[in-house]
Amino acid sequence: MLVLGACGDNDTADVAHSVTSASAPTAAATGKHNQADVTFAQQMITHHLQAIAMADMAERRASSQDVKALAAKIKKEQRPEIKTMSRWLKSWGERVPRGMDTHRMGQGSPSAMPSMPGMMSNQQMREMMRASGKTFDTMFLTMMIKHHQGAIHMAKTEQKQGAYGPAKTLAGDIVTTQTAEITKMRRMLKDHR
Repeated sequence: MLVLGACGDNDTADVAHSVTSASAPTAAATGKHNQADVTFAQQMITHHLQAIAMADMAERRASSQDVKALAAKIKKEQRPEIKTMSRWLKSWGERVPRGMDTHRMGQGSPSAMPSMPGMMSNQQMREMMRASGKTFDTMFLTMMIKHHQGAIHMAKTEQKQGAYGPAKTLAGDIVTTQTAEITKMRRMLKDHR
């Protein structure tokens, strides 16, 4: 799996560090799991880290207080999920994605991102980094809708193919939360125009 390129944000690097730090809870994931559970956790961690990178940009570049509040909410929801999934992977003896590679953002081809549903390309992330104000708000909402749709697709796959109960429960929570956020973002986009 290709490691995400970051946006040069120290907060994002801190998040990436925190998923593998010794301070993360160490309770073992008990119960039967399968490869679908491993894939879900590994890919969703990477997916969430990109959403957090996008949300970090929104806190600095958005003009709408509603967009900034949504970005803060996304970060607050997804950070604990990253820690939980990291804990599962560690207890299963599986690789935990190290997160954002802060030196690679903007390198490589425009499509140099993991091939997961809803992931933004390096080029899209660079465009977002250059935008500000109302242009940024529209770009953020449009891209985050696509990003959430990808997460929902991944979560539904886990619900169908996974074996580990807590992972399937988390997948259901992701579907519920992110479906509601998509509805809100579509309304925000409509009001924003």
